[in-house]
Amino acid sequence: MKASKKPINFVLLGPQGCGKGTQARLLLNKFKDLYYIYTGDLYRDLIGKDSDAAKRIKRVVESGDLVMESVTLSLWINKIIYNIKSNQGILLDGSPRRLKEAEDFVELFRFLERDKNTIVFVINISKQESFDRLTKRRVCKKCKQVIPWIGKYKELKKCDKCGGELFRRQDDDIDGIKLRLKRYRQWTIPAINYIKNKNMKVVEINGEQPIEKVFKDILKNI
Repeated sequence: MKASKKPINFVLLGPQGCGKGTQARLLLNKFKDLYYIYTGDLYRDLIGKDSDAAKRIKRVVESGDLVMESVTLSLWINKIIYNIKSNQGILLDGSPRRLKEAEDFVELFRFLERDKNTIVFVINISKQESFDRLTKRRVCKKCKQVIPWIGKYKELKKCDKCGGELFRRQDDDIDGIKLRLKRYRQWTIPAINYIKNKNMKVVEINGEQPIEKVFKDILKNI
């Protein structure tokens, strides 16, 4: 990493199954000062609450669709506003996914004077590759780690982090996957293009390589 007075920030985007979570773990191991924000974890925490909104959001998530933008924005923006210290980098995993989120993301990072020291990585894989990975990946029941269906992870019988039982997510059915890939093309790609047009650094990475090679390509651009 190049020396800088300001902490570097990372955003990981890409179609479902591209390996964002795996690359996030590698970045967290490499750069110890990062504050990690994963929208999926924020949804699951909210779904665990006993509220009318939580029950409705649970149905949306399980269908494979995206939760309304105002809810999503409030979750990850509040995390940043209430928790991030001036000397701490941010690792934002899976957001922004829609145009309104992208607009607020750019505005917030400019307000925090982080727009010039933020790199948005877009990990690209084909539609077919995404579909194959999503139908076969698993999640740990205990620690909720997502186990990708790629390389050495295919051989795991139990979670390599805590030894927990592995299972397939409910939204990883065929209809849910098709909807999520449709939403990526329909909503997330325009959001990425918006960020590019605002002169923030966006780097595209070939995600159909071994995990280690994807990470090496990420490090080359830091």
